[in-house]
Amino acid sequence: MIKRSCLLFLGSLLGGLPLVGELRVLPEGQLPKDRRLEPLKDLNGHFPFAVPKSLQAWESRAAELRQQVRVATGMWPMPERTPLNAVIHGKVEREGFTVEKVYFESVPGFYVTGLLFRPAEGAGSYPGVLSPHGHGGRLQDHGPEKIRDYIADGAERFESSGRFPKVARCAQLARMGCVAFLYDMIGYADNQQLSEDIGHRFAEARTGETSGSWGLYGAQAESRLQSVLGLQMWNSVRALDFLEALPNVDPKRLAVTGGSGGGTQTILLGALDERPVAAFPQGMVSTSMQGGCTCENTSLLRIGTGNVELAALFAPRPQAMTAADDWTKAMMTDGYPELQIVYQFYNAKASVECTDHTRFPHNYNYVSRSLMYAWFNKHLNLGLSETLVEEDFPMLTPEEHAVWDADHPKPEGGEAFEKALMKQLAEASDKQVASMSRADLRAAWTTLIGRSLPKYAEVESDSYRVEALEGKRKVSLGVVRSVAHGEEIPVAVHLSEGKGRHFALWVHGDGKAGVDDEALKGLLDSGVTVVTPDLFGQGEFTQGEDAFSLNRRVENKRAFAGYTYGYNDTLFAQRVHDILTILATMTEEADTITLIGSDGAAPLAAVAAALAGDAVTNLALDTGGFRFATLTDYRDVNFLSGAVKYGDLSGVLNLCSPKSTFVRTAEEPAGYEAIVAWVKWAVGQG
Repeated sequence: MIKRSCLLFLGSLLGGLPLVGELRVLPEGQLPKDRRLEPLKDLNGHFPFAVPKSLQAWESRAAELRQQVRVATGMWPMPERTPLNAVIHGKVEREGFTVEKVYFESVPGFYVTGLLFRPAEGAGSYPGVLSPHGHGGRLQDHGPEKIRDYIADGAERFESSGRFPKVARCAQLARMGCVAFLYDMIGYADNQQLSEDIGHRFAEARTGETSGSWGLYGAQAESRLQSVLGLQMWNSVRALDFLEALPNVDPKRLAVTGGSGGGTQTILLGALDERPVAAFPQGMVSTSMQGGCTCENTSLLRIGTGNVELAALFAPRPQAMTAADDWTKAMMTDGYPELQIVYQFYNAKASVECTDHTRFPHNYNYVSRSLMYAWFNKHLNLGLSETLVEEDFPMLTPEEHAVWDADHPKPEGGEAFEKALMKQLAEASDKQVASMSRADLRAAWTTLIGRSLPKYAEVESDSYRVEALEGKRKVSLGVVRSVAHGEEIPVAVHLSEGKGRHFALWVHGDGKAGVDDEALKGLLDSGVTVVTPDLFGQGEFTQGEDAFSLNRRVENKRAFAGYTYGYNDTLFAQRVHDILTILATMTEEADTITLIGSDGAAPLAAVAAALAGDAVTNLALDTGGFRFATLTDYRDVNFLSGAVKYGDLSGVLNLCSPKSTFVRTAEEPAGYEAIVAWVKWAVGQG
């Protein structure tokens, strides 16, 4: 806590600073020295990988990252693996391999579609290779003119198979003795229950949806961590389930490779699932652009991290990639060396490889595929000694690649299906969350906020002056800092004359200027010192303007929460950070700490109390009937990604016990008398 003796001492030294405005800490026109006032980070930022100093430190960081990925993708807890009800039909034969059509249910009624490539001859147990295709679809066609240019440049070898590079890589893997599954991303080829526009082109903000009916991208979906990326990653997990269960696949030799958007899926599947023993994430392991599509972004995913560090979660399992003349072009000096350090922690430096192919633009071309074939030959123990040369083959006809036909009719999709799917997923998640332990729920909320209570030594405070107010009251004006995060919070410490060390932190929707003066006097008279802050976006953060009325968003033409909150904390989370920082300064100075939240700030105080453990003795809230589920706009100042999924405000309050707690839920204006009376009682009991 800001020590009273320290406050008075600094006040005598710095008392000459002008007091501008009621309880203003900083001179008029001066903003706090706070990193959060800088421009927001977006997917085009720089995402360097600062490798921890030891294997132990890395594994601790890796555990946090895996938890972050699981929560962000909606897989904490892991959804129930319902029956796949897989159907394989329509075998097509080519020289050296066969192709079959596949569909199965990743969740009841939601279908994954794709093509299954197997060796044409032989029996036994083959490695399985999962192949997420990326943008353009599994049947992306370069066209007759462009393929000739690629051949001339050395990027491709054949006119026929080279036109369809995603099919070509699976055909070659089958010839080499692998079973390869090339499955559709949402909105491509036969996966049309959710359209390509929904999956990859969504642009307009969805507002006004309620908890009774909602689709993707709005506040209801975001507060339940429902996203296209999450759906695709669950499809990938279930595709691995499908591949692993095939009778001719060796479940101990599973691998994943995809390019571009499929490279993103490869990185994340490696972070989510321990079954792949080798990977080749092409075109997306980079400290630069992190993935431009809505299907590659989701809230929480890359806050404080990036694709290189996420790829490092695959260590020490073998993985390789190339650097191209795109956002990966700096990998050889910025990204790859850091991956090598992580692999060296496991004495496995040779198990990660990045090849400089910057003479080519963004690709998963013949040259890159050849590296992948050699990599999988080695690490899937295929035992092939001859040069691995991709061969040409006649293109698949539309009839040969179409999963749906008269005997296998296309399932219903569209807007009604989308909303029904969101409801179905939410109900299944609610059942799982209801059975989570308190420790797991607290871990989930910690991930949503991105912080826990700092240690006392990690924060600092300065008092700039002590002002005498009417009635012999004194207030110390200063700042509290989170040094590690570059954050500075203006605070007013209203000093009581009490002999005990009882403190109250009162957070108000309008900042320190909004706290009721009579209520303050009542607490001070009872011997409670009261701290009132301007949380981020309130009071002195705004140059005299009103507090932030909406969350900020990055400058992206498409109104999608993941483009902002996938890289930046929400305003709600930032304000909880401030409360935790201030609480940390009190922990070694106070006999009791009472946290009060009112006038829109009650949910902030509740979440902070849930994460602060034993630091908060008493909790007093005037919620006004607030629920996260009532928000209809993800830019609302009280929006928090995942808050509804993990129990809403009532779930948070359950994590606050056994603290002494007072909750006023009436929707009419706050009545401070009840709060003050209860705090006096609670402090007296303490």
